Amino acid sequence: MSLPAVDFLAAFAQALSALSLYPEGHRSRERALDTVYGKLTDLCQQEPEVLFSFLGDEVIFSNLPLREMRGWDWSRRLAEVGVQRLQFDQAVTRDDLEVFLDEILARVLLRTIDTSEARQTRPSAIRFGSVGIRGEPAAAVEEIPTATINFTLREEADTVRWLHEELQTGHALPLREAEAVVRGLSVAMHGDQQMILPLLKLKQFDEYTTTHSMNVSVLTMGLAEWVGMGARDVRAFGIAGLMHDLGKVKIPRDVLNKAGKLTPEERAIMNRHPVEGARIIIATEQDLDLAAVVAYEHHIMLNGGGYPAFTHARDCHQASKLVHVCDVYDALRTDRPYRDAWPADRVLSYIEERAGSEFDPEVATQFVSMMRQREARISTVSADDPVPTG
Repeated sequence: MSLPAVDFLAAFAQALSALSLYPEGHRSRERALDTVYGKLTDLCQQEPEVLFSFLGDEVIFSNLPLREMRGWDWSRRLAEVGVQRLQFDQAVTRDDLEVFLDEILARVLLRTIDTSEARQTRPSAIRFGSVGIRGEPAAAVEEIPTATINFTLREEADTVRWLHEELQTGHALPLREAEAVVRGLSVAMHGDQQMILPLLKLKQFDEYTTTHSMNVSVLTMGLAEWVGMGARDVRAFGIAGLMHDLGKVKIPRDVLNKAGKLTPEERAIMNRHPVEGARIIIATEQDLDLAAVVAYEHHIMLNGGGYPAFTHARDCHQASKLVHVCDVYDALRTDRPYRDAWPADRVLSYIEERAGSEFDPEVATQFVSMMRQREARISTVSADDPVPTG
């Protein structure tokens, strides 16, 4: 099903390039329009619904991520000018498509142009706009159904639990499934015109590792976006956040879920999880150097404290610094067998107080700023609850 969609998007990009280079009526421009319209017609004949979603470096056709288009430059550029969802009806004409491409090109090149006239004449067979947009005048953008309405994190939570079980029984790290979880979290985060932070709440103490891993992934991706990182780095940091505690699958359950204070021997066992996690990740055949480094470093403090201990002090990777602060935030915000969850303000004050000693001061400042400014965009949900889109 994906091949015709991929062919259309390739022709779509070529047509936009041609329209930017050649005047109306030029042979090369007309040929490019004929090609892209032919690809669109083929796609409409094969699929009952032609709906694309552009989320960072991810392109989704209906509900199917197009792996072939991952990192496609036009995905980011379209999203930046308000085209996160794009839908074509069966009745679309070549003239409709040309008008649409001209408007998109104008948006990309000028950004702030007045498109009110274009909106009045916009073909009804082509609809586009932001995902889950709210509060915009009806004439500004036509809303279309989005995949994030009633979106829950149940499948992602089930996958993370299964992933941990696979590792506990000696199987290899299922990287593709881990990537799918991060992709799902990213879709949930971008289910609205503004990013939300969907954080899972803990139902049972033995679900902590699953819930915590997903929350750290969400927070890390949110922070990476907040500081201006590109889509590829954001996704890589999200993978690292999801995998940061993999070493805990090697920790006995009675130690991992102990309600009281750990003995020195139990603490030594618990403190092995960063090394164990790095070993699990390195043992895969995939290129996961960043995730392995983060698994190893995420409990190391700026002042050299934490674990594992270094023989000689050195700086940690930037991803480790981001995951570290996100890890501490979610851990303190969660009920544990031995203490109640801290209020958000108390946790943020703790992070501010320890900036420069435990946490990288710039990372800590950026995290606290993000959490306070996006307080209204943080949504705590159960895995079965719909993630809000507005």
